[in-house]
Amino acid sequence: MFAVIKTGGKQYKVQSGDMLRVEKLAADAGETVQFNEVLMLGGDKTVVGAPIIAGAGVQAEVVDLVKADKVIHFVKRRRKHSSQRTKGHRQKLSLIRVTEILESGADKSGVKAAVGAGSVSVAAVAAAAPKAEKPAKAAKAPKAATGDDLKKLSGVGPALEKKLIEAGVTSFAQIAAWTEDDVAAMDEKLSFKGRIQREGWIEQAKELAKA
Repeated sequence: MFAVIKTGGKQYKVQSGDMLRVEKLAADAGETVQFNEVLMLGGDKTVVGAPIIAGAGVQAEVVDLVKADKVIHFVKRRRKHSSQRTKGHRQKLSLIRVTEILESGADKSGVKAAVGAGSVSVAAVAAAAPKAEKPAKAAKAPKAATGDDLKKLSGVGPALEKKLIEAGVTSFAQIAAWTEDDVAAMDEKLSFKGRIQREGWIEQAKELAKA
C-alpha cells in the first residue's frame, strides 16, 4: 500500500519503511508524528481524497534533524543604491521514516500531528492535532488570545495579513523573535524575498509589541 501526503506545501508518495526529508517539523528526533493530510491511498483499492481522505493518516518516526544544501542568494541594486549583497541559506529539514499507513481511525490514534516548525503558533499546533476521545469530566481549556493587527506593519494589507495568519503568524511578538532562518523560510513561503528586511518588520514588531 502507498499513500500521497502533503506537508510543507509539497506532496510525497510514501510506503511503509520509506525514508524521506521534509521541511522541519515541530518534533524532536525519536518522536512519532502523524501526517493527517492524506490526498490518496493506493493498493488493492485506490481512494482519492476531496481534497483529503477523512480518517486516514500516515505515521512516521523522526530520525534526525538535518539541513539541505546551501543556497546562495545574490541581490544587487544597480540604479538607486548601487549596492550588492550575497546571502547563504540552508533550509532546516526533518529526516523521517514512515512506519504505518492508516486507512481509517487516524483521527482517534492520539499520535502527535506532524506540524511544520518555524513561526507556527501554539494555537495552530493544537488545531492540527488529531482529536482523542474526551474524558468524562474534562476541564475547559482557556480561550486563545486574539491576534494582533498585523496591518500596522509597513506594507501589510488585508491580503498579506491573511497569508501571514494562514502561515501561523498572529502576533508582533512572533515577528520580533524571528531569526535569519525564520526570515528566509517566511520569504520562501510567502514569495516576497527581501521584503521583510526592506520594510523593517522585525524592528517595527518590537516597538508594536511593547505598546
